[in-house]
Amino acid sequence: MFFTIIAISYVVFFCILSFFMLPFTYFVRKADKKKGDLMSLRFVQWGFRTVLFLGGQKITVLGNENIPTDRPVFYVGNHRSIFDIIVSYAQVPTPTGYIAKESIAKLPVISIWMKRLYCLFMKRENLKQSLQVILTSIEYLKQGISICIYPEGTRNKTEEPVQSFHAGSFKPAEKTGCPIIPMAITYSKSVFEDHLPILYRTHIVLRYGTPVETAGLTPETRKKLPGDVQNVIREMYLENLAFLEKNGSL
Repeated sequence: MFFTIIAISYVVFFCILSFFMLPFTYFVRKADKKKGDLMSLRFVQWGFRTVLFLGGQKITVLGNENIPTDRPVFYVGNHRSIFDIIVSYAQVPTPTGYIAKESIAKLPVISIWMKRLYCLFMKRENLKQSLQVILTSIEYLKQGISICIYPEGTRNKTEEPVQSFHAGSFKPAEKTGCPIIPMAITYSKSVFEDHLPILYRTHIVLRYGTPVETAGLTPETRKKLPGDVQNVIREMYLENLAFLEKNGSL
């Protein structure tokens, strides 16, 4: 309960501070778009890292060297918790838009920062709107903005490491030829979803895999791409479990 109260108090403070930072970064971005984007990114990352620290979370990040910083990438990860976004967004080296479900757009203040940082909100039951989100993400990649997606479509509540990936989720990478960065997050669900509404201290492992190149794919390899990436992330997830078993949960 202690970590829950501290984390919630900080979120309130962050929201209040945002009322000053949002207009400030807006005007910086007007003068220098790249500088404004980077300032917004670092402010949100500071907020997320502080929430994780005050919530008592231990974060281990493996494979950072696999992320290129000289070109946009397409992050693909497994999804079990809302903390997947908080943990992974705190690590991205360059501005990155997340493709998230529409309900997150209703969160006060946080949704404003997300929109400022190229995040897109998808109505999964609306095919036309979902297609527009994919097309917009393609344009962002062409502009040099990385994109992150959880292609399981919803949070995995099963015992399986990873659920089936939606093939359409990979279109932005296929259309732009940008590399896919597989991303496996382990034990994020233990922070919150396993015991709502209390935050528990947890050791979360985030692992980035070797980039999967998408330029010049043949029709056959393109068809196999979602399953191949899913298998890579499944193996990474199991490697994370082995890492935790060896190094301890906290």
